[in-house]
Amino acid sequence: MGADTGTRVWSELRVSSAPRVSVSISPNLTALAVIADALAGRRRGLPERWRRVIQDSVGPQAREAVRPLGAPGYSVVPDSVVPQTPIEGFSVASQAELLRAVPEEQLTADLEQAFGEQGVPEHWRWAADRPKRWLAGYAAALGDVWDATGPVWARAASLLDREVERVGTAVVRGGLDVLLSSLSERIQYGEDGLLIADLEPSRYDLGDRRMILVPMLAGRDAVIVKLDHPEVVWIAYPVPGAETLWHGPNPRAADELTALIGPVRAALLHTLDQPATMSALAAGAGMVPSAITYHCERLVAAGLVSRERRGREVWIVRTRRGEELLDLFRH
Repeated sequence: MGADTGTRVWSELRVSSAPRVSVSISPNLTALAVIADALAGRRRGLPERWRRVIQDSVGPQAREAVRPLGAPGYSVVPDSVVPQTPIEGFSVASQAELLRAVPEEQLTADLEQAFGEQGVPEHWRWAADRPKRWLAGYAAALGDVWDATGPVWARAASLLDREVERVGTAVVRGGLDVLLSSLSERIQYGEDGLLIADLEPSRYDLGDRRMILVPMLAGRDAVIVKLDHPEVVWIAYPVPGAETLWHGPNPRAADELTALIGPVRAALLHTLDQPATMSALAAGAGMVPSAITYHCERLVAAGLVSRERRGREVWIVRTRRGEELLDLFRH
């Protein structure tokens, strides 16, 4: 399993024909992304307020167990950390119970398989030496993190449903290139396939394997992939609009902002924590580009966003006035 690393070194997934793509709603990868960001130090855009919530929810044994996931210079973790395939409907509680039941020798074998000839690195040595303790600690981390994150995941149902529709529409209408390019800034889709930012780059051919897309409730830069499974490839990425849930504006404030500038423009302002292209905004909102252009023009006229041309792309940037307006309605 690989995760994004904040670099511009790329793992490659060559795609020689139209891939078979499906989508899976699996909370376990959201739990892993939150653990890596909030507890293991591999920061991927989770708001600081939520980092503190997660950190306050986790006990010392769980903290000890997740530390290897954030070791500098490594993106590979043993397969025991996540299911081999993201099974829809498989709960985080079930995954925690499965971990507690993993035989010690299986974790040892997973570590040896993950790191190959170079041997188990120092940051995983204590897990290899005390596998039962590590498995229990990581299972505890899953439970503690999900106690805090589960309610936010429940509120994400409409976002996840919309993403399922977006993926389905792209598959039916032949827009997979646009869809795959919109998953994350750490994923690029070109003539030969996918490039995925990774500190430990590798190369794979998709072949006739199926590709599973897994939307996560995670920081905006979180990407988790598995490219070496013999039957499927899966790619987990932040569901568009997730930041509106993490920030958690109170309902009255959100309604007031919506009443002031309209629901689409309010959602766009919330989305622009980082500059975005028109195409990315359209994909995230599930709208045609011309509609997004209209709403952005109204926001530009109000001084809430600005346009910046970068090469051939026009990027939309939230202005200081836009920030101040959001701050006003977050309290």
